[in-house]
Amino acid sequence: MHCDPRYMRRAIQLAKSSPFDTHPNPNVGAVIVAGDRIIGEGYHRRCGEPHAEVNAVRSVAEADRHLLASSTIYVTLEPCSHYGKTPPCAQLIIDSGIPRVVIACGDPFAKVSGRGIAMLRDAGIEVAEGVLEDEARRLNPRFFTAHTLQRPFVTLKWAQSADGYMDALRDPSQPAFKFSTPLDAALVHRERALHDAILTTASTVLADNPRLDVRLWDGPAPKVAVVDRRGIIDETAASRLNLFSRPDRRIIMLTSQPLQLPGVENIEISHDAAAGEILTHLYRAGITSIMTECGPRMLQSLIDSNLCDAVRVFTSPHSLASRGVSPAPTIQF
Repeated sequence: MHCDPRYMRRAIQLAKSSPFDTHPNPNVGAVIVAGDRIIGEGYHRRCGEPHAEVNAVRSVAEADRHLLASSTIYVTLEPCSHYGKTPPCAQLIIDSGIPRVVIACGDPFAKVSGRGIAMLRDAGIEVAEGVLEDEARRLNPRFFTAHTLQRPFVTLKWAQSADGYMDALRDPSQPAFKFSTPLDAALVHRERALHDAILTTASTVLADNPRLDVRLWDGPAPKVAVVDRRGIIDETAASRLNLFSRPDRRIIMLTSQPLQLPGVENIEISHDAAAGEILTHLYRAGITSIMTECGPRMLQSLIDSNLCDAVRVFTSPHSLASRGVSPAPTIQF
């Protein structure tokens, strides 16, 4: 129908309302239309809480409930067909008597993956698919990557000088080189909050002693995955590092020497574990998206393995010239 894109666009707008809280579920919006009037709308607010379709149906005023029997519901993602933390939304639509469903894109999650659409059609409901599909898929790039490629969505992030260096020679007579601004730092913390985990290396942790938190942004703190192929971080070293100073911090050590500390999950890897193997381990551990906080060697390894979905580069307006070390990775955009 010619009005379908209009109402789906509203559903997409609603789906953007809760970018940080739905994980591991996707962001989804729903709109219910009777005639040419929106009578209900909703979005998935938080994991474990009602899905978008439920909130949309619940929002319909009592005086409009009779209109459900002649309405269309627009949903940005295929309604679920299984019992998880909440009942299946496809069954809710059937029970509500809604005769037509317009879906932007299918759900790649193995427990849904076409079953929701089949369930609706088997109940005699008219289903239209593919309305603003590309826009709807862009709502959840991490979700789609994880469930179609069986690996985490990978965001590469680094800061560099104007002439392409990621680090500077230490010179006590000169002030420390600023690779980024306070605004850049806040944006990085926002980006961290959008990912399941931060991927770093033992050498980066030992050299920089970072906190890798989201103190500059109001959002969920990601796990930190530390690649330590040689097992160089032991309990003694960890006791001096900011990363291990908070007992509530969730840390995954991908290491050849397990670290026996509270709150640390150990995944044993070999000293020559490739980037793809590391991502497979993280995916099996429930990680669906990562952002890097590491040096050029690990970054280049991910790039060369074609394991890169997004890139965030913060470039200083200033050059390092002869003080520059650690050239930034090479990538073709």
